[in-house]
Amino acid sequence: MSGETQRNPELVRVLHDLQSGEKTLEETLQRVRLFQVAEVGGFARLDTNRDLRKGVPEVVYAARKSDDDLEAIVRRYLDDRGYALVTRLDPARAETLERALGEVTVSYQANARVLAAYTPAYRPPEERGCVGLLTAGTSDIPVAEEAALVMTHMGCRVERGYDTGVAGLHRLVEPLTRMLEAGAAVFVVVAGMEGALPSVVAGLVDVPVIGVPTSTGYGLGGDGTAALYSMLQSCSPGLVTVNIDNGVGAGAAAALIARGAAVGS
Repeated sequence: MSGETQRNPELVRVLHDLQSGEKTLEETLQRVRLFQVAEVGGFARLDTNRDLRKGVPEVVYAARKSDDDLEAIVRRYLDDRGYALVTRLDPARAETLERALGEVTVSYQANARVLAAYTPAYRPPEERGCVGLLTAGTSDIPVAEEAALVMTHMGCRVERGYDTGVAGLHRLVEPLTRMLEAGAAVFVVVAGMEGALPSVVAGLVDVPVIGVPTSTGYGLGGDGTAALYSMLQSCSPGLVTVNIDNGVGAGAAAALIARGAAVGS
């Protein structure tokens, strides 16, 4: 028995069932998706095919990882999937990583601290579904762009409307109208301070709204807790809330909703 066979006896059984006709190709693909974990250097176990199994890409959280470990993880995703997504990556570290990766295509947003890297073999997913992405203020844009990073790599069209908070509520009319006309199946609304904007939007639209509280504000509750409590206590139906600054989680949930709605339409 080969080393590869010894390491993956369950995978061998799955393929044997396909060969013998006991399982169909679709059943086999479903089972194979559960095996895709890649080890890197003894320090990381990567879910390299999460997008195949769950429809949501893996996103690498750069904070507290060494430069060498981060590079190794990103290289493995590039080798296996043709792309890698990184968040919370400061500009100096992004420059170091881009130099180390060499000939791959790199897109970096310094304000949002998000990076996407691609090999020539990468093909984006087929576009399906539309998400409306709103922020209360410009300070909320970095978290919103984390959400956009995930949603675009799940194949969703993202309609943006930034700086539309309740201090000047008339600013909301144009982007909200545009997004509804574009067929947005879900809204991601990012807000700090008192976090009121998601409740307002949820009271106006007939699709789900995902509120994202941010750590933007003054004094007591300025770490995002005031916005979080406000969204959790909202009386607007159809509003759900993720944790403080969790743009990635909001983006993943919104894209799943939007893609599902597109299939059903």
